[in-house]
Amino acid sequence: MITKEICERVLAKAASTGADYAELFCERTLDQAVNLVGAKVDSVQDAEIAGAAVRVFRDLRCVMASTVDTSEAGLLRCAERAAAALGEGSAGISIVLRERLFGDKHPVRVVPTGAANADKVCILKDACGAASGYHDAVRQVTGAVADVDHRILIATSEGLYTQDRQIRTRLTVRAVAEVNGETQTGYCGPGARVGMELFETVDPRETGLRAARQAVTMAGAGYCPAGEMPVAIGSGFGGVIFHEACGHSLEATSVAYGNSQFCGKLGEKIAHEKVTAIDDGTLAGAWGSVNIDDEGTPAQRNVLIENGVLKSYMIDKFNARRMKMAPTGSARRQSYSFMPTSRMTNTYIAAGSDADEDIFGSIEYGLYAKEMGGGSVNPVTGEFNFAVNEGYMIRGGRICEPVRGASLVGRGSEIIQKIDMVGSGLSMGQGMCGSSSGSIPTNVGQPLIRVSSITVGGR
Repeated sequence: MITKEICERVLAKAASTGADYAELFCERTLDQAVNLVGAKVDSVQDAEIAGAAVRVFRDLRCVMASTVDTSEAGLLRCAERAAAALGEGSAGISIVLRERLFGDKHPVRVVPTGAANADKVCILKDACGAASGYHDAVRQVTGAVADVDHRILIATSEGLYTQDRQIRTRLTVRAVAEVNGETQTGYCGPGARVGMELFETVDPRETGLRAARQAVTMAGAGYCPAGEMPVAIGSGFGGVIFHEACGHSLEATSVAYGNSQFCGKLGEKIAHEKVTAIDDGTLAGAWGSVNIDDEGTPAQRNVLIENGVLKSYMIDKFNARRMKMAPTGSARRQSYSFMPTSRMTNTYIAAGSDADEDIFGSIEYGLYAKEMGGGSVNPVTGEFNFAVNEGYMIRGGRICEPVRGASLVGRGSEIIQKIDMVGSGLSMGQGMCGSSSGSIPTNVGQPLIRVSSITVGGR
């Protein structure tokens, strides 16, 4: 994308006013999507994002400038703006770049940007057709095949010159069902860091059926009763509870500034001993995986909580200075126009040893949150509120009638102490996570778990 020699000149310009670290980040991203409404193609999107950012540090001061002009002259102007904003000083670092290759744990066989739109439409028609034909109550189905081909180059004053290519593909289906005048939406959205070979393991028809099944079930359900009760949270996207209520509070974005419920608690027991939580950016082909993060640090497996004890945080290069700790390969950004910071990749509660039937059997009266939805959280206090997209009452240890309108309310630091049963069937769910560095792809996951007591919102 940019030669090593040009990068050296740009970094030298960026460091010319006394920076003790300079970084150049360049990207070229192709973003495509084919959208279906009913049985007809609604839109075909094809976008390209290209640009660069120059970032400089001096002690605990950080400045970034960005540009869409990636010519040498444009990059030098961008570097000059960053250097000027940092303030007056003299150059104190010499820059000699050496190329490094970190390998690719996520090989792609069929690049989706080169696949025919007609093939993507066929996949969508299979998925949406299955959803539409599931039940007479299904009123509308929409679907999309989306793919991203994201190429990055990173050069730093520490001598790093490296590149990476990140390709992701995803199928999403939404179904709306109406029963007795009540409408509900079902959703299914599998994705991975692979190409069109995703559809060798993801069945479009099953994806559509799952979305329709959820919509029809919830449209015909009564309302969930409110109160304090034990809750079994399903595997896969159920991990969004940990991601939101605890994961963001373990990012240096919060921890480095004292804005986290888990500040200063390394080595302390913060969760039930059955809870081990991991953020692992190295999982082959996983939606949130990277070979290197957006500062050029290799991805790694970070054990955040082990048997209830807080072991580590997720740390980017700048906040590592404030925390006096090493970066963990956790720096991520939506694009060159966002400042990178510490973010999650594939974050999950590790598999335990409890049988699913024992988890359900232990609950005399409670809720089974089979599929979680969105919500909100305050990372400082850990207080959260999450919708349950698909829920069922548990009575006498058995899954009974479906219920809608349920929500889970609590505080992250308290809830992880109440996760007292952890199943063995770990699975993942895909999502997009928004924070100060933009929207990025992340995996969430867990096996079936039991929370011994939590506030359930309902009627």
